Amino acid sequence: MTRSIRLRFTGIAAAAAVVLTACGSDGGGGGTSASGAPVDGGDLTIARAADILSMDKTTTFDNSSIYVMEQIMEPLFMVSQDGTKVEPWLASDYKMSDDKLTYTITLRKGVKFSDGKPLTAADVKFSIDEDTKTGGDGWGFINAAIDTVTAVDDSTVEVKLKYPWAPLLADLSLFSNAIIPENYGGKTSEEFYKAPVGTGPFTWGEWKQGQSVKVVKNPDYWGDKPHLDSVTWTVVPDANTRKLQLQGGQIDIDDTPDWSSFSSMKNMPGINAQTFESTRMDYLSLNEQRPPFQDVHVRRAIAYAVDRDAMVKAVLYGNGTPATSLLSPGTPFFSKNAGGATFDVAKAKEEMAQSSVPQGFSTHLLIASGNPDQASVAQIMQSELKEIGIDLQITQLDPTANKQARLKADFDMAMQAWTMDIPDPDEWTSFAVDPEGGSHSSFTYYNNPDVVALNKQAQQEIDESKRADLYEQLQQKTSEDAYLTYLYYSPYVYAMTDKVKGFHVTPLGNYHLEDVSLAK
Repeated sequence: MTRSIRLRFTGIAAAAAVVLTACGSDGGGGGTSASGAPVDGGDLTIARAADILSMDKTTTFDNSSIYVMEQIMEPLFMVSQDGTKVEPWLASDYKMSDDKLTYTITLRKGVKFSDGKPLTAADVKFSIDEDTKTGGDGWGFINAAIDTVTAVDDSTVEVKLKYPWAPLLADLSLFSNAIIPENYGGKTSEEFYKAPVGTGPFTWGEWKQGQSVKVVKNPDYWGDKPHLDSVTWTVVPDANTRKLQLQGGQIDIDDTPDWSSFSSMKNMPGINAQTFESTRMDYLSLNEQRPPFQDVHVRRAIAYAVDRDAMVKAVLYGNGTPATSLLSPGTPFFSKNAGGATFDVAKAKEEMAQSSVPQGFSTHLLIASGNPDQASVAQIMQSELKEIGIDLQITQLDPTANKQARLKADFDMAMQAWTMDIPDPDEWTSFAVDPEGGSHSSFTYYNNPDVVALNKQAQQEIDESKRADLYEQLQQKTSEDAYLTYLYYSPYVYAMTDKVKGFHVTPLGNYHLEDVSLAK
């Protein structure tokens, strides 16, 4: 089940199009009793490859951490279940000035933090300002257009912009802008994020580093009350071990079964293996701090040498499509004509001949251990790059150490994946092409001033057709530079016992665990 139709998003350029629906959970029904009522109680266990790294929402980039913090800390606006728009969440309403420079946001009444203190505009101002402060060292780049945030009164916030900013409401739905108590509730930021407090359906439980992290039910949650008593994410790096644990009932959900096991798991009694539409793209990051990846001819040679169709068939078992652009098909302004390289060995050899290393070179590819999909891709690439004179050595680190190495750009080449968190391309493009965008261009240190300029223009352009043209140019230029090697687009894949009810993953990868229950 792949993403074949571009998601339509009209709420960014015309902010008034944001849907004012009733907030709280609107996800799929949970486990039900004989009377049809949801079953309350139970402790859900999700196994996945890597541990969390931090609960600091403003400086943390890995999904393992993000999907936990999203259960605890909530933003003013929330992405819809179909991933196409944003809806008021901790906000109940907003107004935009005629010049599109001032947003006046009204807070939802009756919302309290899990420690019992009421949510106020002062908390909102503090939370957004703290995110903005991180700048290029965290997610602060997402708030680049914000001039000031003012608490007008306890229930009203005013956001003034430096210039019109198309993604503002989407940006305010990002986890990094989630609302926490003013001044960290009297703690330091370090103390606070060891046990964060938010308005979410779950509260912090405990973290056994390298083993598991747990959240517990917030009985006073303002929205639809969680059915589960707790959720625990366990760290199980090996895909086969996760499958065996699921079959044995030690876990309820396998976060990422490998594709080689997916078809067989679909036929296992008591197991529900399924895919969800996604905005995911798998790609290779090429570290331009390390020779010879500063050389565009080397980068292009690698891009042409990769047989993406073969990877989709051999690794994904047909559950995906070759990637041809910086954006995924599920992301607004995706272009089918982005010019991404396709498999062509002759062109790959031509590019190598023009490069600074025409005789070839040796390099290392970083992958996560215990991940059969990455291992298969690496082996395919090892053979393919040998054809053009590149000796590719494969380096495996356990998933948590692998993440830390990637965040530090401690690699030559690294296999990575991205999934959107908001229904606007700016989050990814700023992260991926702007050296000041929080990650040194997805940890590659790529820096093309023309591309950066296009990205900044697209951020400020309100007209959707003009914005589409800017993103078209951006996708074409990044394809020409080949600073990432696009691999494939694929759906999200999960496997769970048939006792799990109401579990839904949005195209942006996140999930509302308040909607989930366990059948008795």
